[in-house]
This record gives sequence, C-alpha cells and structure tokens, in this order.
Amino acid sequence: MLKSLSIIAYLGMVGGLVGLLTTKSLLSPSLLVIAPQVAALLLIIWARITFGRRSFHVAANPTAGGLVTTGPYRFTRHPIYTPVCLFTVPGVIAHWTWFSALLGAIVVASALIRMSFEEKLLVARYPEYAQYAATTPRMIPFLF
Repeated sequence: MLKSLSIIAYLGMVGGLVGLLTTKSLLSPSLLVIAPQVAALLLIIWARITFGRRSFHVAANPTAGGLVTTGPYRFTRHPIYTPVCLFTVPGVIAHWTWFSALLGAIVVASALIRMSFEEKLLVARYPEYAQYAATTPRMIPFLF
C-alpha cells in the first residue's frame, strides 16, 4: 500500500514540475532564482553519486546494500527530495500566481508525503534507520 501511494506522490512531484515548466513558472534569469536552483542540482548530483549504483524506483522501495549515511546523507535524510523543493520554491516565488503557487505546493506536499512513506519502508527494512532519523534532520539541518 505504501509503495502504491508513493507512486502517486512521485507523480504529484513530477506533474507539478511539468506544470511549472509548461507555464514558464519555474526558471528565471534572476540570480536570486538561479543560485538556489544550481545549488539544488549540485546537491542532487552529490546525493546520487553518494547513493552509488543503486537503482531508482518510482515506488519508494529501499534498496539492498545497507543504509546510506555518508555524503549529504550526513546532513539530511532526504538530499534528493529536499533539493527538488529548493529548486521549485524560488521559481514559484519569481513567477507568483495562484496557479504557480498551487503547482509548487503540489510539488512540496508530494515530496513530504513521499518522504513519510519512504521512511516507514526504511524502518521496516533497516531497523537502524530509526536511530539515524533521530539524529539527522529530514530536510533542513537544525530546523526540520
């Protein structure tokens, strides 16, 4: 059930981003938008390299090979979902409309929902995840 729901959350993230792109509400020539978006892309690349050759699953599905707690995973439990949000929010702010805000909210809410489902699956697969979660913030170091 959690895996199926995680697919819906994934589709929400992708759908919101596609909606923002098609309405030209995601990218901007402003340095105030470009800087956090470039930082977000670099964080995604760092996280993906740290995660290694493990495959990506549309459904939240913890992979074999042990819990990853190095690289950006030392600072945040979700260094791929976090930069997706970091990439989205500045674009929405730069192109503020109620529709872009709705699409941005769908992206962020879907990421939060998927994180929740994924964490439940991680605890089931890796009991040590509970201790990791207790000492590592979900998204933003020192805040959340």
